Amino acid sequence: MGRVFNFSAGPGALPQEVLEQVREELLDWHGAGMSVMEMSHRGKAFVGIAERAEQDLRRLMNIPDNYRVLFLQGGATGQFSAVPMNLLGDHDRADYIQTGSWSKKAIAEAGKYCQVNVAAEGGKDQPMSIPPQDQWQTDSQAAYLHYTPNETISGVEFHWVPESGDVPLVADMSSTILSRPVDVSKFGVIYAGAQKNIGPAGLTIVIVREDLLDRASAHTPSVFNYKVQAEADSMSNTPPTFAWYVAGLVFQWILERGGLEAMAERNRAKADKLYGFIDQSGFYANPVARDCRSWMNVPFVLADDGLDKAFLEGAEEAGLATLKGHRSVGGMRASIYNALGEDAIDALVDYMKSFEARHG
Repeated sequence: MGRVFNFSAGPGALPQEVLEQVREELLDWHGAGMSVMEMSHRGKAFVGIAERAEQDLRRLMNIPDNYRVLFLQGGATGQFSAVPMNLLGDHDRADYIQTGSWSKKAIAEAGKYCQVNVAAEGGKDQPMSIPPQDQWQTDSQAAYLHYTPNETISGVEFHWVPESGDVPLVADMSSTILSRPVDVSKFGVIYAGAQKNIGPAGLTIVIVREDLLDRASAHTPSVFNYKVQAEADSMSNTPPTFAWYVAGLVFQWILERGGLEAMAERNRAKADKLYGFIDQSGFYANPVARDCRSWMNVPFVLADDGLDKAFLEGAEEAGLATLKGHRSVGGMRASIYNALGEDAIDALVDYMKSFEARHG
């Protein structure tokens, strides 16, 4: 088979240069005589890998000194529970914004630990959109305000950061982290599963403001306790060492290409090109309001859904992999994370044009 472009929503594509470096270092990391997968997480070699990864992530995101960076396990789904366990403190309620499937899952999980106030709902009607903040009904007694900046399944994205005043703002950035600059100082907690723009599945990044580290419930498991993990440099138990190492290589790859400003320019161009083609076509359509469209996940439907199977089969033959939409919504979805270049978008658009010419 020729070149394959991977449009998977996650685990997503990794940069080819990173994969090549992993291959070169797989059996013998820098003359150590062993793979990173075999190293002690407390040994000098891996501690060096871990420290550089954190330093590079701090540099990329311009993370203030009063924030701790944790390299954990359990995925973003684990954080759906960890967030209330760590942040409720003396409160018994929290505000959540529901804009799609993942925020809905976060709300359901938080409901096991506190009273959840759904302050706003979006992403339901077509075109799918996000309610403006002046329509939100927040709770003055909430411990925090949680939102999902990008809904991977539906392709609904915030292109602004909510104002939360003195209430800590919490964001599940799993599918947008490292795709553009972000002002970390506006957030109490940022968390993200790694398997989209960071590295392999199995690693979860948590960025938490230090003043929030003393709020955890006494029943919070140590592996999910932010303060415990911060004091142990994310090594209160054996961390996902190989995923941490690969994430560090991805951070270096982004830095070498101009950092998050360069990623933003690249990602905006990719999204604009794909949406531009869809919008001028009468054969394809995107179900999201233009001001809420995701840069990372582009869902689209065909005018005749009876052609979906043929479209997907032809795409696979053309080297365009994993374009099938999520089972809950159907249609197609192109996830265009950092590792996919503009050549992937060109290949997809060319195929969509040829398919439309044959079937439109």
